[in-house]
Amino acid sequence: MMQQYLRIKAEHADTLLFYRMGDFYELFFDDARKAAELLDISLTQRGASNGKPIPMAGVPYHAAENYLARLLQMGESVAICEQIGDPATSKGPVERQVVRVLTPGTVTDEALLSETSENLLVAVTYDNLFGIACLDLASGRFSVLECKDEQQLQAELQRLQPAELLHPDTMTWQKNWYQNGSIRPRPDWEFASDSGVALLCRQFQVQHLDGFGITALTRAIGAAGALLSYVKLTQRSALPHIQSIRAEQGDDAIQMDAASQRNLELVTSLSGAATSLFATLNTTATAMGGRLFRRWLQRPLRDQQVLRQRYDAVAELQRLELDDLRKLLRNIGDLERILSRIGLRSARPRDLTRLRSALQSLPELRSTLGNAEALTPWTARLQDFPELLQTLQQALIETPPMLIRDGGVIADGFDEELDEQRQLAAGATDFLRQIETRERQRTGIQTLKVGYNKVHGYYLEASRASAQHIPADYQRRQTLKNAERYIIPELKTYEDKVLQAQSRALVREKWLYEALLNEVAEHLTPLQQTAQALAEIDVLRSFAALAIRQNYCRPELQQTIGIELRDARHPVIEQQLEEPFIANDLSINEEQRMLLVTGPNMGGKSTYMRQAALLVIMAHCGSFVPAESACFGPVDRIFTRIGASDDLASGRSTFMVEMTEAATILHNATAHSLVLMDEIGRGTSTYDGLALAWACAEALLDNNRSLTLFATHYFELTQSIGEQDGCVNVHVEATEHGDSIVFEHRVTRGAANRSFGVQVAQLAGLPKDVLLRARQVLAELEHQPKQLVNRDAISDSPATELAPEKQLEQGALQALSELRLNTMTPLEALQWLAHWQQRLTEKD
Repeated sequence: MMQQYLRIKAEHADTLLFYRMGDFYELFFDDARKAAELLDISLTQRGASNGKPIPMAGVPYHAAENYLARLLQMGESVAICEQIGDPATSKGPVERQVVRVLTPGTVTDEALLSETSENLLVAVTYDNLFGIACLDLASGRFSVLECKDEQQLQAELQRLQPAELLHPDTMTWQKNWYQNGSIRPRPDWEFASDSGVALLCRQFQVQHLDGFGITALTRAIGAAGALLSYVKLTQRSALPHIQSIRAEQGDDAIQMDAASQRNLELVTSLSGAATSLFATLNTTATAMGGRLFRRWLQRPLRDQQVLRQRYDAVAELQRLELDDLRKLLRNIGDLERILSRIGLRSARPRDLTRLRSALQSLPELRSTLGNAEALTPWTARLQDFPELLQTLQQALIETPPMLIRDGGVIADGFDEELDEQRQLAAGATDFLRQIETRERQRTGIQTLKVGYNKVHGYYLEASRASAQHIPADYQRRQTLKNAERYIIPELKTYEDKVLQAQSRALVREKWLYEALLNEVAEHLTPLQQTAQALAEIDVLRSFAALAIRQNYCRPELQQTIGIELRDARHPVIEQQLEEPFIANDLSINEEQRMLLVTGPNMGGKSTYMRQAALLVIMAHCGSFVPAESACFGPVDRIFTRIGASDDLASGRSTFMVEMTEAATILHNATAHSLVLMDEIGRGTSTYDGLALAWACAEALLDNNRSLTLFATHYFELTQSIGEQDGCVNVHVEATEHGDSIVFEHRVTRGAANRSFGVQVAQLAGLPKDVLLRARQVLAELEHQPKQLVNRDAISDSPATELAPEKQLEQGALQALSELRLNTMTPLEALQWLAHWQQRLTEKD
């Protein structure tokens, strides 16, 4: 047996081998040590190898799914080795074979997958450009794209969040690209584009790939070929549910870099709480609808024609009984993944009953949707399958067992041969009752009874006290504490006959089940098209219900650059607050490209900025938005520089991360981009930070010309940048009452002149003595002379090197020229003179 194990293990050296022995999956040697540590199971020993005991660990086969799920979540891969031989005819160990390999990215079992998120396998290769291929094996969705640089690669991987990632073994993988999933190097030759073309053509049964629109993406085709060969290696089966591949183009959707996706908390919250945009808005009835909504959020469309089509559908759905539609969709279930398991021949009986339930609901669902023109793009793709439905209704019992292995799945009356074998096996009940009655009369033992178990088969059981009455032809089969079990020739003969009938019935039932899977697979393509349409209807229904419940408005789309929002609200925070949310307007366009946002901490600046981006994303998914009115021009990218975080693993400080994100924005933002820049420059000294914030704001305003919301506590910017053409000062209002502050969360025109930092610190619970000292220091600082500067006073010419005394004199003259006497009090003017007199005296 160990020779057999070692031979199979040698073929799967880098995976944990679950080796079936009876009712357990066993692991040996290093696999056993590793599994015992990861799964917290017992590590035992058995036999010996080279004079040392063999480590051994195991899990019950009926509970294996829980253990497999834990291993896959840890990034491990598992080879499942089953007994395929017949123990009755085998000489030596029963023949075993690896029937499938489970890896984090190739899981399709329902128990091992999350309902609301995709489980993606991604392959990446590089040759001047990055080629990416992505497959969701559980649905058959297959796509490719190419990226021009590392930043775009990071953004795509942040969006996809692959469970497993493949790359050529000659390609050095950088940790900052992606490190959340299982990273697996593969032979370099698997990523060759020529072999990729051949593999894809065989998979789709075509002569060339022109019809898929991916011919020019040679690097991505190489990645797709490597991915496909890896899936075939692990699944050990055909992949009929993978029937197409599509190219994702960068200009099809609004692009968001990795930092922006995290900062906006689209699908996951930075705090780990269920406060992401997806978690707040998702009310889909089906798991496949939830996954589709998640994809739409992560890749908002730019095609205004498609978006208007979705708006029309949402408006039409608002006229229907949405609760009834939701109930019908719930009956549909996760049709997408059910069909994939059918294609992979791993579907369980209850998958087929769920398919049956879905097909039963389709006619009523079509009737509920009606014939409205706005819904035609979706209802036209819904098909009925009356013949397949009739077969499933006749073939399957109402509630079948989880697995086919023990039978009891196929309904009586569906197959004559199966019914015959079942009747033969079921006839045992009457026959056994007759034997029991006859033997009681013959022996005089009234407590004698006929029984059965899987180990000893049929038997006659009598108490030990009646042993003297046992006839001579009774053969002892088993001894218990207070009873003896016997067998007689007649019972043994009938046992063989019954067991043979049961065995033949089980074989026949498994054959019928496979035939049923084959019949469903013949309809796989139209069924997948129907599932896709149902998922989209589910998401649009969710949008309609949300719009009614939260009073959302239909967005307007225009061709001119700009975003106009009236009484806009934050879609996440609004649903978390008990009191009404304070709505605000927002207007940015060609003439007013930048809003310079000032105001106190905790006043709502970040909320105001984020809600603008979230409403853009919602509108470009096809959803209505939380506002009285909303109008959006073309948006190509969304950039955010929000929040403070470091990247210590890569040796980057908080300020370095901030500057890296700012650099990404300044290098890539266009006139059609939405930029959220929050508190740039706060990670360094005051003057360094002010200088950087000033320069970044200027660049965005004059060079990038992006639609920008720029929040700052550097009030100097409100008199410099904020008064330039194309920029408008706005502030978040707050009212001071003594030592406390009331946040009004209302955004109005004009600049703020205070940050109320000490008051916010008081709300945070700083000790009173610290707050008192802070107020004293603040008062002293506020009475020091201020060097008031403006944008025009700063020369664009390079600074020349001057002697220290000349620099000081020039500084005094520069400060004098920049004084704004109209805004200074006499006391401030005297303080300014005293300050410079002291500095010049110290120099002398």
